[in-house]
Amino acid sequence: MKTVNSISGGKTSAYIAANYPADLNQFALVTTNDKNCLFPDKKMRQIVSDKIGREFIGTLEEDMIIYTILDLEQFIGKEIKWLVGKTFEEVIIQKKTLPNVTQRFCTVQMKLVPMQKFWYDEIREPVECRIGFRANEMRRAKNMLERTDEEGFLSDKFIIGNHKNGNNKWKSFKWQKPVFPLIEDGIFKDEIEQYWKDKPVRFAYLNNCVGCFHRSNMLLKHMSIKEPLKFNWFSEIEKTAISLVKEKGGKRSKYSQFKSDITYDEIKKHKSQMKLFDDDFNECDSGYCGL
Repeated sequence: MKTVNSISGGKTSAYIAANYPADLNQFALVTTNDKNCLFPDKKMRQIVSDKIGREFIGTLEEDMIIYTILDLEQFIGKEIKWLVGKTFEEVIIQKKTLPNVTQRFCTVQMKLVPMQKFWYDEIREPVECRIGFRANEMRRAKNMLERTDEEGFLSDKFIIGNHKNGNNKWKSFKWQKPVFPLIEDGIFKDEIEQYWKDKPVRFAYLNNCVGCFHRSNMLLKHMSIKEPLKFNWFSEIEKTAISLVKEKGGKRSKYSQFKSDITYDEIKKHKSQMKLFDDDFNECDSGYCGL
């Protein structure tokens, strides 16, 4: 059975890639068509374009994630397969609504679907997939294992083509067996942080999209200052969604905004009561886009 490391760009999945060699290392990149979020380094844009097999304009994660994956590839001395699905704009157009905490299709469409497509096209047999849950995250591992069959495998439906009417053709496959090496070896966050202190791999301030709706309102306000152009993407696309709903005679609802209690434009305009610093937040605030 082939082994797979899925890399998110954070220190934990990078630790697994560095310490638990696999047959395949893969990374799914979130992309955007918005030229306002253009990755600033032209040469690096071309490198990424070559990696993903299409033009790379930018990502809605922090730009540092590009350097993280390239640094990590050099550090471990093995290729990391870059995967990509629809852009965030294309995903929203396809779904005709914005993702939120109750329908997190952004993760599925831009992370899971590209991985499944690669598996179907290139592997098509069950694989052992290393999951980056740390030693204190046994509950998360238990929840995942409860979805497996008696042999420990996860099954999912895959798009395998199209019917004559153009609709997607689906088929269910038993495709991965999740394992948790960090839980098995008793690895906690402090050990991972210590490991990367003297290593030549650059990491982003926080992982996941800049405007991830799982993040607290206070952190989102902080990100609107730290990454104004990327945060503005979330604010503007949400304003467009709200306007479309109103044009149809509807009211602002969970289907037209990322968070049910507040819009991103309101977050952006909100005046902070105190000066916030990077160290005021940690990964517990950052949202979750793991698989």
